[in-house]
Formats: sequence, structure tokens, C-alpha cells
Amino acid sequence: MTDTAAPPEQAKIRSLANAIRMLSIDAVEKAKSGHPGLPMGMADVATVLFSRFLKFDPANPHWPDRDRFVLSAGHGSMLLYSLLYLTGYPEMTKDQLENFRQVGSRTAGHPEYGHAPGIETTTGPLGQGIANAVGMALAEAHLNARFGSELVDHKTYVIASDGDLEEGISHEAISLAGHLKLKKLIVLWDDNNITIDGATSLSTSVDMIQRFHAAGWTTDICNGHDAADVFRALSAAQNSDAPVLIACRTIIGFGMPNRQGTQKAHSDAPGAEEVAGTRKELGWTYPPFVVPDDLFNQWRAIGARGKAAWDNWMRRKNAHAKASEFDASTADALPDELYKGLTALKEKMSAEKPSAGTRKHSEKALEVINGATPLTIGGSADLTPSNNTKTKNITEMKPGDFAGRYVHYGIREHGMAAAMNGMALHGGVIPYGGTFMVFSDYARPSIRLAALMGVRTIFVMTHDSIGVGEDGPTHQPVEHLAALRAIPNLLVLRPADGVETAECWQIALEHARRPSLLAFSRQDVPTVRTTHVAENLSAKGAYELAGDANAKVTFLATGSEVGLAVQAREILAKEGIGSRIVSMPCWALFEEQSEQYRADVLGPGTVKIAIEAAARLGWDRYIGADGGFIGMHSFGASGPAKDVYRHF
Repeated sequence: MTDTAAPPEQAKIRSLANAIRMLSIDAVEKAKSGHPGLPMGMADVATVLFSRFLKFDPANPHWPDRDRFVLSAGHGSMLLYSLLYLTGYPEMTKDQLENFRQVGSRTAGHPEYGHAPGIETTTGPLGQGIANAVGMALAEAHLNARFGSELVDHKTYVIASDGDLEEGISHEAISLAGHLKLKKLIVLWDDNNITIDGATSLSTSVDMIQRFHAAGWTTDICNGHDAADVFRALSAAQNSDAPVLIACRTIIGFGMPNRQGTQKAHSDAPGAEEVAGTRKELGWTYPPFVVPDDLFNQWRAIGARGKAAWDNWMRRKNAHAKASEFDASTADALPDELYKGLTALKEKMSAEKPSAGTRKHSEKALEVINGATPLTIGGSADLTPSNNTKTKNITEMKPGDFAGRYVHYGIREHGMAAAMNGMALHGGVIPYGGTFMVFSDYARPSIRLAALMGVRTIFVMTHDSIGVGEDGPTHQPVEHLAALRAIPNLLVLRPADGVETAECWQIALEHARRPSLLAFSRQDVPTVRTTHVAENLSAKGAYELAGDANAKVTFLATGSEVGLAVQAREILAKEGIGSRIVSMPCWALFEEQSEQYRADVLGPGTVKIAIEAAARLGWDRYIGADGGFIGMHSFGASGPAKDVYRHF
């Protein structure tokens, strides 16, 4: 689809780009809010990209081998919405543009994944998009190594702002991409020297070209308003042996007579007078949201140019020896062998009753999972031996060699989480990656966005309590479970033993429209599920582990503290006091059960005692006013885990 036969005509590109500019400024003015500066500044660059390079087909927006276009500078969302409308994405109508930033429209203030085809990821929090794009490029490289270029051969393009490149996550993403030599990743930097406060010189003196060059990228500079120069830079980027940064020198708010080139162009409605002046400046004589037929038809022809590439790809795919395997991969289909393997592992755990940290049990579950499906791509933020995320049956990805299924993300928790989101968004793989739970704080913005988007990213968080021991309170999570449980649509799963660990991994894999966070212990825990049950009891979020018809007390516990509840029950039994134990590996799933089920599990008429080596926040909904909580009321302390537990 790349057309490098001859440079485009400046006048033609400018006319096409002006359609983007005017749709954008009209939408912002009608909404009385928004960000016109970036769409107007990058319209020429985007027009060259979409008309001459980007491989896409609006009629088949989920084409697995399409190029990915990520608007990392999500505040400039009208650039994306205008392009989707003009090129013919059926769900992006003119009505949607006219309802920009209104409740229920597809055109949210910042692009939201799932609102309309063509929106590849949710962006707006700066830096997330470029880091997602690293994951998308990584997924493409892996699937290319697995299936070959006849089925997988596409690029990932990003439009990034100054703000994207200032955010800390961009440093993690850029250095990882450069190290891995993700040569099909091309970033178009909107180099306009303006931020909200004013000139970028107010806050940074970084030479971005040298920064990217130092990270192993190929770099280039072009005039973002010169179609031939943009075309030259994009043409040169097509066959790079490293990721590419193109600094596109632009004027923010190009065409706005009184605001262009200043921070006033960045955001807010420009006002009727400025809009009228822009129309005059650009020679645009048409009413709001009207694109003349000749320009509109040219844009629709740009959208239609991908149909032939789609047809050719479909013919190649249907004739390919791995067609069925490829389709299964893009459908994220989980094989029956996976379920059989996890069930057999549960039975083995119940029979052998091992005492081990749930992080070790997770490794055993992953041995089964990684052996049963080629979809999983593991990784760790430089804690592989501690997270137990690499199994013996998978190999590592290396710079330029992406056939393996394990990524060494380095000490880049935030970049890892965002890259995994990008891999999940790309499709064809199921990413999981680990760090210590206390460092979930470093990854939290990407965890939140995974939940907002509803993607199957699996966050493995080990060392989940004061059981970390000697490393002390800096590494002992206390408030983290409560904070993570507060994120809507995130499954926080904290298993008690090897059996629940296998069940929680199954839950995470089966939920294709929501992320999961698995919390695993460092310290050894006993097996509490000693009788094999094929049913996934953890799937309901909570269940009765041990019952007593005459119970006076119900212990509610998660993770490593379920074993403590078992000990407490034995002590009470010796004193003639009956008690029940409810294991609650996932509050979110428990809340989704029927009212009757929840009431039965919690046990009416008994005193509720919650046990969790974490903050109390959230437990009162279950224990009630008369219940008790045994857990943490402060930060932890340094010492052997058993001594720390005894101390608290």
C-alpha cells in the first residue's frame, strides 16, 4: 500500500488537510471545549501518511495485517475522528463529529478504544500511546516470526506531542524499542515547541533527536507543512533497521490568524471571530462540518485504496498452510488441553499438599499454560527469578529475534504495563508480566487504562504483603490491594494455595474483555484445598472453604491469610466454638454473583472476622458493624517474614 512513486502535490495535500483543520475547529467550537492546536498543526503530516503510506481498509477495520495508527497525543482527538470520517469508517459519521465531547457519542474528548473502529487504543494520559505502540510493534514482530511476512507484515505509526516525550513513561518505551530494534515502529513527533504553559524552553532543554539517537533509533527532521519533505522522511523510514523518529516541525493551530504558534491554540474553543478568521485564512468558504464534494470524494478514494491490499492478503491467507492456526491465534482461542492441564494440576496439588509460595505455584501453572497454548507472551521488569514468570518451555525474545515468548522488560514497570496493553490491543497474543506488588504504583496508570479499555492484560504481582520480610516496608505492600480493588473492571485475584492459583490463572485467561492482576506470596503457604474439585470455585470470587452448621464465627480471608484462618478454626474447635472459613480470592467476581449466593457464602447469623495482611479499607462491607478485622494498620517492618507476622 505504500506509494513512493512520486512526491505528492503541495496544493492537493493542503486542500485535503484543510478539511481536517476545519472539521476539527468546527467541532471544538460547537462543543465549546477541546484541543484544536494539534489537529490543525499535524493535518498536513497526517494527510501524507494516510494517503500515501498507511495500510488500512475502513470496510475491514479489524484486518489483522493493517498498519496501526496511534494518536498518542490524544488531546488532539479531532484529528483522528476527522480522518476516520473522511476515509469512510462507517461508524464515524458527521453526526458523531457534530456531537464531539457529548455523552453517548463515539467522539469522546480523548480517543477511547471500543467507541469506534479505527481507534486503536485509549490515549490522553500523555506517553501511554507511544508505549502502547511499542507493544503493538513487538506483537507484530513476534507474529511475523511465527507466521511469516505473507500473513504478518505491517507497521505501527504514532503521532506524539512534546508532552508525550516529556513524560517519564516515554523514556522507558523509547529505550526498550531501541534495544529490541523494533524497526517497523515509526513515530511522528509534532515538534511545535509549545506546551500549555508556553514555549517548551520554559521547562526542557533536551535535544530530542540526540536522545532518540542514543536509544538506538534512526532519526530524521522534516518540515511538517511541506508535503514533499514529509513524504521524503516517511519514505526513508520504510526500510530502516531500527525504530524511527521523525521530528515534524509544525506550527500549532496552523491557520488560526491570532492563535497559531502560541499556547492559546492548544485548547479551548477559539470563539466565533477566530473561527471566521481561520476560514478566511485557509480560503474555506463552506459552512460548519461541510466538506465540498470534490475533496470529500478524494478522501473517500484514499480510504478505498486499501481494498485491493485486503483482497490480496485474504487470498494469501486462505491459501497459506498455517491459515487455521493464524485464525485461531487472532481469535485468541484457548485450547481444551489448557483446561485439562490445569485441572490435572489442581488434582495433583490437592493430593500432594505442597507448602510453597503462591509465586512458585504460579510458575507451575504457567508451565501448563505455556505448554498448552502459543498465545502467551511472558515477561518481567527485571525480577524474573523472583516473579517466577519464565518457564522452561519458552525462550526469550532478543533484539531483532522475536520468535521467543519471553520479554526482558528491564527496570521499566510502567513501560512494561503499557507495552503489554499494546500487545493485547494488537491481538494474536496474551501478554503477562511481573514485578513486585509494591511497584504496581509505578505501573498504575497503565493498569487503570487496561481496565478502562477492557483488554486481557495479565499483571503478575508477587511479594504481595508483609510476608516480603527482610526487605522491609519500602517493599511491603499494605494499601495496594485496596487501591487496586478500587479500579473498575480490574480483576484482583489473590489465591490461597496452588489449587486456587491454577484457578485464578484460568480466570485471567478466560476473561478476554477485562484485565487481571494476580497477587502472589513470597512466603510459603499450606495447601488449603485438600479435596479435589474439578469446578473452578474461585470463579465466583468467594466460596465456603470449611463449614460448620453450628458456626458462631465466619472467617473471611484471602491469599496467604487463608492458611491462618485454618489454624484459627482449629484453635476455636478445641475450645468448642464452631467456625466457618470463606476464601475470597476475587472481590470483583464475588460482587457479580446473585444476592442469595453472596448472603449464603457470608453466613448470616455469625460474627465475621476478616484476615488480610493489608489495609482494612473495603472489608467493612463484608464484616459489618459487629465484625472484626485482623490486618495492617500501619506500614510494615524489616525482619524475617514469620517474625514480622508475629510482630503485627
